[in-house]
Amino acid sequence: MNTENKTYPVSLRGELSIPPGRWVWIFKLILIIPHAIVLFFLSIAFFVVWLIAFFAILFTGKYPKSLFEFNAGYLRWWWRVGFYSFQTFGTDKYPPFSLDPDPDYPADLDIAYPESLSRGLVLVKWWLLAIPHYIIVGIFQGGRGGGLAFLLALIGIIVVLFTGKYPPEIFKLIIGINRWSFRVYAYASLMTDEYPPFRLWDD
Repeated sequence: MNTENKTYPVSLRGELSIPPGRWVWIFKLILIIPHAIVLFFLSIAFFVVWLIAFFAILFTGKYPKSLFEFNAGYLRWWWRVGFYSFQTFGTDKYPPFSLDPDPDYPADLDIAYPESLSRGLVLVKWWLLAIPHYIIVGIFQGGRGGGLAFLLALIGIIVVLFTGKYPPEIFKLIIGINRWSFRVYAYASLMTDEYPPFRLWDD
């Protein structure tokens, strides 16, 4: 199963090409500890880059490409770890320690680089305009991964435990929830001016 959005500037991919086993998921919250440590420090760098990009866009209308690629890489890394663990439990293939795209991994994220961005929108889009989406994503993701996405992923992996198969409709819904969430993350991170659509998928 391959669920991918190709129209919005943020393209999130999640595949059941390497389905999860029945038991590995029990240990995944331990197995991702090295990633969690790295992502913690990367999140600090992400905020610093966001702040620099804010002023760069405000004064020049451009997001410096090297900074853009770093923040896109951070979101990509976060999504892979989430797909492996609490956001989806979608694979047993351990996520790479990398900011770069990886077509061989069953989850990936791509954000199209904008040649220019609105200098006015940068003042309001990340807080005022995004408020409706923040409410929805808050329900989807909850605090520390405890929202609807985690609940559905837990149901999915429990079904795997007893049947050996991940329910395809639950998987599709989880991917849709995460697609919506990462669109909002990218928008709030000033990486696109295109307002996120209020939908889970485009097909």
